[in-house]
Amino acid sequence: MGKSKTTKFKRPQFNAVGLPVNTVKEAAEEEEEPGDDDSPAAELLEKLESPSADVREFACASISRVVQQSQTIPGFLQRDAVRRLGPMLLDGSLAVRETAAGALRNLSACGGQEVCEDMVKHDVMTPLTALLRECCAGFDGATVLMKDQKNPVEDVANEAVNLLWNLCESSILALSVFNKSCLLDVVVQCLERHPHNVELAISAAHCLHTVTEDNPELLCSMNTAVLGALENVLLSSQPGMAHTLLRTLAAGTLWNMKSSLPVARQAQTLNAVLATLSQCLDLDAGTLIPELKQAEEANCHNPAAVHDLEDQAQVEAAVEEMDEEEEAPKHKKNGKAVDNDFSDLLPRGKEELREAMALLTAQQTSLEIIVNMCCSDDPSDDEWEEASSSDESEMGADGLCDGVSNLMSPLCLSAEVHGALINYSIPEKVLKKTEFPQQEAVDVCHQTPYWRSLIKKMQRVQSRALTCLHSILSTMDAESLGGAAALQGAAQHLSKLVFGAAEIPKDEEFLEAVISAMRSLLQMTASKNIPQVITLQQLMSLSEAATRCDVTSVRVNAVAILGITGSTLAKEKGTAGTLQTIGNALLQVATKDADLVVNGEALDALFDVFADGDEAETAAKNIQLLPALKALQPVFKAKIRKEGRGKYSPQQLCVLDNIKVNLRRFIGYLEKVVKK
Repeated sequence: MGKSKTTKFKRPQFNAVGLPVNTVKEAAEEEEEPGDDDSPAAELLEKLESPSADVREFACASISRVVQQSQTIPGFLQRDAVRRLGPMLLDGSLAVRETAAGALRNLSACGGQEVCEDMVKHDVMTPLTALLRECCAGFDGATVLMKDQKNPVEDVANEAVNLLWNLCESSILALSVFNKSCLLDVVVQCLERHPHNVELAISAAHCLHTVTEDNPELLCSMNTAVLGALENVLLSSQPGMAHTLLRTLAAGTLWNMKSSLPVARQAQTLNAVLATLSQCLDLDAGTLIPELKQAEEANCHNPAAVHDLEDQAQVEAAVEEMDEEEEAPKHKKNGKAVDNDFSDLLPRGKEELREAMALLTAQQTSLEIIVNMCCSDDPSDDEWEEASSSDESEMGADGLCDGVSNLMSPLCLSAEVHGALINYSIPEKVLKKTEFPQQEAVDVCHQTPYWRSLIKKMQRVQSRALTCLHSILSTMDAESLGGAAALQGAAQHLSKLVFGAAEIPKDEEFLEAVISAMRSLLQMTASKNIPQVITLQQLMSLSEAATRCDVTSVRVNAVAILGITGSTLAKEKGTAGTLQTIGNALLQVATKDADLVVNGEALDALFDVFADGDEAETAAKNIQLLPALKALQPVFKAKIRKEGRGKYSPQQLCVLDNIKVNLRRFIGYLEKVVKK
């Protein structure tokens, strides 16, 4: 139903395993009564009152570990853990401050949005704000006894900034407090520590990337000092993947702030942003990850290397639990699957793994930024992924939709952004990232639980690249992308991704991304009359695989692909048999899919395929399209009336109403054809 749009990416919640609201409530019901003082939660919270700083530190550190098992969180919340941990952020001991911030950070990350909202309601932002201000005031005055020793105040700030990031990501109220408390300058001070503390700077950059997204109140308060700090990061040249991630996050923050940039600096900043993203995408994870793994193994054989086996066993258990959760349905935030990122669980000495994780996070973030560059800011994009091409304003003289000629019209993309994307070869680099992860990298990651999690992150980079390709195809013209030869090459590549193995991949995230990219590409090639490379057999196998997928957008895009292909074939001679196959498949979806959005897309595709031509008329008669649609019409109308108001948005209902009108007109058209 028209060009396919991509929803803007929201920043993922840090280290969020996530706990759905109903799960929290169910777990709370199963927990022991709050009065049961024998529970671990009661005992640890009691120790927070100890006069001994060592005992308070031990209690905070223990809570930090325990709440990583999300089923324990309700027991802590029932005992007012947030109000009892809050004062620990301003404890006289730096070690207590750090471990208290770590405990609250893990509580916010592992508890999900509802827990974050609860923490803000319990006024955790007041001591957190005071702590951050004290940390920034004390950066330069902190005592560092040894040359390589970390600044203890910066360690506290790192935990505090991560907690702030989690809260602002999940709570509108926390974001409002951030704006009103002028915390922007505080976080920027943490960012400016990047020359000697990249870990703290990355935490600050993550936070800035989150709070600057869709936050006009904050953008109004931007000043040259903030812009200067971000540009300094962008222009830094320190080697290593951690610094690559830092520069990428700074680039994303500057893009979020584009409306507040001085006009004279906009072009220069845009070029710096895209240069940073381009350099990040140039890195080959398939080569670098095996090299990092080899470097880790070499360090492990060094007798001077010290490893905490107890910590390692605990983290491996946590990583294995996360791997198991990957197989279960994922908790979603803003409609996107949330990453299981365990980087903050790693003991010291896992620097190579941290570098590998930073590389993949940087590349995923780069691709998400490019998607957001290509996305329309139309708020209705979130409500309805597919814009109707069957609107009455697009009807031909005979009352039918114009068909494939209206399928593809580029979305609004400024000339400056368009030119910069081309100048830095972004389309080619994105296409390269859509390839499957290299087998050597996958094999080395399979060897240990720590590294095994990277396999999913490599796959996520591929999926983000496919989504990015979809956005690029939806916003740029064929000539800019290299013309017919380049588009056919891309089509062959996507066809190989989907049909190269014995079976079509079943991973929903991959399938959702690749099928949206394929739809956009077929829309473009059809509009330019470029021959398609996908066969009817492949098309039908894709349609069959999509019907078994629970993700609505996969089914919608599969139906749209059938419509694009069919409407193109309808112009050619001798295609009636193929059109019959496509028509029967679309009728099946229109009548049997449980989702009205998918039903509507299937009907819209039928209008496109059978709108005109001798081959289409022959196929329509052979599959008894007219009586089938007459039988479906009252069912479709009743379904909209019965399910529409409670289940679908106003935008979706508007599109469905248009389809309902078009169905009546299309039936009238078919009746005229029969009488000829």
